[in-house]
Amino acid sequence: MPLTTSPSLPGHIGKWFASDYNFHHLYPLYIQALAQKHWTPLKVVASASKFLAADPGVKILDIGSGPGKFCLAGAYYNPNSFFYGIEQRIDLIRYATIAKEMVGLDNITFMHGNMMEVDFTQYDHFYFFNSFYENLPGTYKIDDKLTYSRNLYNQYHRYLYQQLEKMPAGTKLATYHCDEEDAPNGYHIVGTDIDHLLKFWVKV
Repeated sequence: MPLTTSPSLPGHIGKWFASDYNFHHLYPLYIQALAQKHWTPLKVVASASKFLAADPGVKILDIGSGPGKFCLAGAYYNPNSFFYGIEQRIDLIRYATIAKEMVGLDNITFMHGNMMEVDFTQYDHFYFFNSFYENLPGTYKIDDKLTYSRNLYNQYHRYLYQQLEKMPAGTKLATYHCDEEDAPNGYHIVGTDIDHLLKFWVKV
């Protein structure tokens, strides 16, 4: 059975969300091979999206959405909310779009572009799985199609902090595999899950 069910959708859709193994078969083998280190586990999506989508109709942005796993599963678990993914690799956007068509969900939008081109004020809440980390030396890279550098890592974090700090009180942020100091000013932890690797933040 899926970790969380979405009763308004046909039952056959649920097969994809019954396990990470099932879900990864939406993608070609080389995308599946990256899952363990780069794609969010379904149990994390279920917990994070429940926190972020507590109010119906909210818009949730996944920062560095890869092949769309967080958005796809989040949209399945929370059919009354809207999930958006920003990703700079066009091939991952293509696979995310194909997967979206395969599962038949319409509360998802995938966008090709750099996170620094996004106006965060168009969204309500945010998910971040440390997508800048591969810019650091000695880390696992998704591919060799991008330029990596510590300067980019710092630049992306500055932009992320600046944008999140502009958001109003009540804005929620869920982070996975991020240190506590990796949150912008004004955001406070209100809970954790998955051995404290998943953190829930609210701006006060």
